[in-house]
Amino acid sequence: MRILVLGGSWFLGRALAVQALGRGWEVTTFNRGRSGGDVPGVRAVRGDRTVEEDLKRLADAGSWDAVVDTSSADFAPRRVLAGARALEGVARRYVYVSTVNAYAGWPEEPLTEGSPLLDAPPDADDDFGRERSPAAYYGVQKAGSERAVLATFGGARSVILRPGVILGPEEYVGRLPWWLRRAERGGAILAPGTPEQTIQPVDVRDVARFALDQAATATGGAFNLAAPTGRETMGGLLDACLHTTGSTGELRWVTADFLAGHGVRQWTELPLWRTAPGAWAVDATAAHTAGLHCRPLSTTVADTWNWLRAGGRAVEHPRWQDHGISPEKETAILAAYGLGRSDTGQERFRRSEGA
Repeated sequence: MRILVLGGSWFLGRALAVQALGRGWEVTTFNRGRSGGDVPGVRAVRGDRTVEEDLKRLADAGSWDAVVDTSSADFAPRRVLAGARALEGVARRYVYVSTVNAYAGWPEEPLTEGSPLLDAPPDADDDFGRERSPAAYYGVQKAGSERAVLATFGGARSVILRPGVILGPEEYVGRLPWWLRRAERGGAILAPGTPEQTIQPVDVRDVARFALDQAATATGGAFNLAAPTGRETMGGLLDACLHTTGSTGELRWVTADFLAGHGVRQWTELPLWRTAPGAWAVDATAAHTAGLHCRPLSTTVADTWNWLRAGGRAVEHPRWQDHGISPEKETAILAAYGLGRSDTGQERFRRSEGA
């Protein structure tokens, strides 16, 4: 099996390259060589997918059984379209890593693969949808990029993967690393909402494995990638962070309404916390039926902590700075909520609910 990974030097792209080599596949990566490093054993082709001459040079280095595109997050649909067209004659299949943000109803509505997508043409430029919120703009651009792949390779030769949140070693966004470092610090830890809140992160290595499995199949399709609904919870995540770091910290649960009233930003200041009804209601049954296996979140937590302790450093990315509440704001909110040093978060939450 010969595979081309667009990206291939960090996080998901790196996991894909490592696993593909482990399967005995021939792996080519295409990137600018500016972030991360090449996985030993790959054939690295340097280039910029926005440059026509670089795309032509890449195509001349083919052919491949499949392309897996992990690097299009910052590229407009027309750039994805140009790349797909350049590779269509030298690749049998195209696996495109999109996002649940591409759905018109996310995060307000539960999602299946049949849910409507945001409207964007396959040749949209960088400005298309820019008047929307940052998350909606990102979703519009990804929806258009999906259409670019389908317009070039067709439905039978295209696989669209729509993950929600991807966690694991080498995470560049900083969500799980922030919670691990916060747990390590100990003390009274502001925990958002309720411990029973379902969440659906998926491990980067499980996404990589499923993407490679799909690259090797003979059919196309679209798949949501998320942990099984109801299996993982916010409480389970934070308990795993405490256990993994050996922390003596105490989780102190504060209601969503109180947090909102004190201006806490969902999704970023307290990573993975979001109250929208569809944020963690992603149906991934199709992917699980097709072979997606999601390891327990506690395993992802432990492996990410081991990576951090071993000196692991993610590729520098501006989104890292968006995550985490300041110690001063955290302390002020806990004090305003009336959580004393001897008071546990679980007890305070039960009282607030009238239990």
